[in-house]
Amino acid sequence: MHAWKNPEVPQVVGSAPILELFNTATGNLQATAPADAATADASMYVCGITPYDATHMGHASTYVTFDLVHRTWLDSGRSVAYSQNITDVDDPLLERANANGVDWRDLAEEQVQLFRDDMEALNVIPPQNYIGAVESIQWLVPVVEELLEADLAYRVPAGADGVEGDIYFDTYAAQNDAWKLGSVSNYDRETMLGFFAERGGDPQRTGKRDALDPLLWRAARDGEPSWDGGKLGTGRPGWHIECSVIARKTLPAPFTVQGGGSDLIFPHHEFSAAHAAASDQHELAQTYVHTGMVGLDGEKMSKSLGNLVLVSKLRAAGVEPVTIRAVLLSQHYRTDWFWTDELLATAQGRVAAWRERLKVASEQEATELLNSIRTHMANDLDAPAALNAIDQWAAKPSANLGDGAQLLRDGIDALLGLKL
Repeated sequence: MHAWKNPEVPQVVGSAPILELFNTATGNLQATAPADAATADASMYVCGITPYDATHMGHASTYVTFDLVHRTWLDSGRSVAYSQNITDVDDPLLERANANGVDWRDLAEEQVQLFRDDMEALNVIPPQNYIGAVESIQWLVPVVEELLEADLAYRVPAGADGVEGDIYFDTYAAQNDAWKLGSVSNYDRETMLGFFAERGGDPQRTGKRDALDPLLWRAARDGEPSWDGGKLGTGRPGWHIECSVIARKTLPAPFTVQGGGSDLIFPHHEFSAAHAAASDQHELAQTYVHTGMVGLDGEKMSKSLGNLVLVSKLRAAGVEPVTIRAVLLSQHYRTDWFWTDELLATAQGRVAAWRERLKVASEQEATELLNSIRTHMANDLDAPAALNAIDQWAAKPSANLGDGAQLLRDGIDALLGLKL
């Protein structure tokens, strides 16, 4: 599957320090490159959308965050391998398609294209590998077959719907030196069970060896799409194995950063790591990085409440994408926050002030400001501090010298993705 158009990222004199990011798995800041190999190749996997209701502000916040990671690595001279999936077959997508009276494939393609358009508008660098769950089935089936053969996966008896053939992962049998339950999340079992039930798991399913065991392969049901699964039988993949297999197929083991929203810590990232470790005894990723949740005017943003803020609707209303991106950068990526009209108005004022001041930027102040931005971004992507530094520069009287305008405009684009 193709992604979206790659923006031109300007080349700017200088380079970023080694990027440090908060690692959810360890609870500490962690350098994303060794000190003696600061320009070593970097790699990243960011979990993609299930294509319905794209692109809401939670999506936008996540993908802009990891775009900043990408840009910081590029600025430090690193080559970046980046993969992202699209969960283009899953229960929520099928439910939405049925509710809307449309074919699930048509809904998925419509929403994926909308997402592409929004990412391009927000100046997000695309992944080199943009792969749908359906595309990954050919890679996934042999992996699950091997887990079955190793008794790290098992079939359950027919459930309430009378269908046999569902295959589950044996969480406890699969633990090894590369992964143990809680390695990524650090949650206790009670917390895990709560999130598992809330986020797509089925702890009450009869016949499972343990309530936390996740689904690997769902046997075919009437009215649902299904594919030939070889020894697995006809069906479709579970969620976590999809990302695990795509990541392993396209990136090194382990890759540098696994990214996504904080709602993916458990069960998704925990079990993606588990599946990979069970298959090849390697850690999935070196660093697990998660973005906070985005609400609206003090309330949780959700489809059920009907209060999603969509990038496409803001764009259709004439809001400049650069101001949307400026709002996202004004909040530290790890915090939970609320979208408000006031934040948008503030961003619009900021962008206008920056553009006006750029007309008379000197080369010296441009160089100094870019160095400040680099320092802030290397410190756990402190974009709010970087924007404050731009504000402080913009508020200073100018020397009416414009010899640094292009350098600064290019630098702000390259480092922050803000096209002024």
